[in-house]
Amino acid sequence: MTEAWQQEGRINQKRRTRAAILAVAVELLEQGQRPTVAEVADEALVSRATAYRYFPTQEYLLFEAALGSTRSDIDRELEENTLPEDPEARLEMLIDALQKRIIDKEAAFRTMLRLSLEQSSEEVQYGSELAQSRLRGGGRVRWIEKALAPVEGRFDEPHFRRLVTALSLCMGIEALIVLRDVCTLEPEEAEEVSRWAARTLLRSSLAEVYASPK
Repeated sequence: MTEAWQQEGRINQKRRTRAAILAVAVELLEQGQRPTVAEVADEALVSRATAYRYFPTQEYLLFEAALGSTRSDIDRELEENTLPEDPEARLEMLIDALQKRIIDKEAAFRTMLRLSLEQSSEEVQYGSELAQSRLRGGGRVRWIEKALAPVEGRFDEPHFRRLVTALSLCMGIEALIVLRDVCTLEPEEAEEVSRWAARTLLRSSLAEVYASPK
């Protein structure tokens, strides 16, 4: 058993644990409750210490749970049988689906980002193992990979990773904050800039592939 395989196994286990905690929180929210981290841990059959490593405050947990439905909605919208073959069109569908929902729930997403940044600051200050075990996100990267599936084989792995990483800068609450607060764009203008940036990155990357000698 290689060290890399063991590390991947640990990461997958942490993701499953985190997902189980969130699933219970969502269920309790839908029942009209406002559960604490400890109450969710008890229901999820994980230790309270483990739950607090992933969600150090009730506020953080409840915002993650509330926004989890947004991720589920996008997953459904991006089911493979609804996507065209054109990667540009797929990217635009992703940006439309994600950014419209973020704009609709902008206050909640801003709060989520603030809580995440505060949590990261505490991790640096106190050296918490949460810096390794907190696996928030991942949805954006997974969605981008799905959008790029028709052209993934044209890239070697480092260049494909670079493209996915760069495209992640074109969407999400972070991109919206820059475009709205720094560039003072209206929501519709911000969304169009996100689409343009994504298209430009994809076209430029594909042009590099086609131009490089075989």
